[in-house]
Amino acid sequence: MRIIVTWASAALLLLGAGSGEWKAEAQTPADSTRIAPDSALAAPAVTVPELPYRYRLRTVVLDAGHGGKDRGCAGASAREADVALALILALGKQIQENLPDVKVIYTRKTNVFIELDERAAIANRNHADLFISIHCNAGPSQSHGTEVWTMGLHKTDANLGVAQRENAVILQEKDYQKRYDGFDPRSPQSHILFSLFQSAYITNSLRFAQRVDRQLRTTVNRPSRGVKQAGFLVLWKSTMPAVLIESGFLTNPAEERYLNEKANQSYMAAAIYRAFREYKRELEGG
Repeated sequence: MRIIVTWASAALLLLGAGSGEWKAEAQTPADSTRIAPDSALAAPAVTVPELPYRYRLRTVVLDAGHGGKDRGCAGASAREADVALALILALGKQIQENLPDVKVIYTRKTNVFIELDERAAIANRNHADLFISIHCNAGPSQSHGTEVWTMGLHKTDANLGVAQRENAVILQEKDYQKRYDGFDPRSPQSHILFSLFQSAYITNSLRFAQRVDRQLRTTVNRPSRGVKQAGFLVLWKSTMPAVLIESGFLTNPAEERYLNEKANQSYMAAAIYRAFREYKRELEGG
């Protein structure tokens, strides 16, 4: 017959045996079997505490806005699709060279057209930890400065206008109404209905966006128009923190010249990289 010894009784057994005063007595006839000596008692299992899970930012998806048949906005000579791609490639190179533990995935590396929903799908399929989309802006010729956007409810008509311009790309896609569940990029109501989709990731999206904005302002002295929120289809259904960076206005001649120079593209990419590095270190507790 097997006798079960509790922690309390085991302690008493050991104390009694050590003093020579302990004597085994069966409590009932059923228990009147020989009790194992101390040396035969099983040692208590040692539980090794689990190490706390430590988050690692392992994968980032970099998205150059527009491309292929969709050239985006334009200045006198520069095209949004080309400038955005140059900035994304420069950013990806810096991440790969300085943070080799991070996997960098591009939605495009050449001048090709990628549907907006496919861009988010690429990030989702690769279980990305962050999605960064870079664009250029358009507006009156005096408009200037960077903007960093996250998914959210637009608070002004101007914010809605930026989202509508970027979202109008889907009009060039086949069956866009079916692909986007009846979304109409020209309708303010459509933007309101889906603009809260990314609410689960808004805290970290804003955290990264604020770091990008600060780095662009302080390290490359780019004028800032702030961190904003609106309903961008390219950020729609991305299951991770996501931002869209408007790098400047191609419709402003001075900004177009700045954005079209390779050295300035490298400076801006370096600022975004530093924001990425800060964000990664903060999340990882480093």
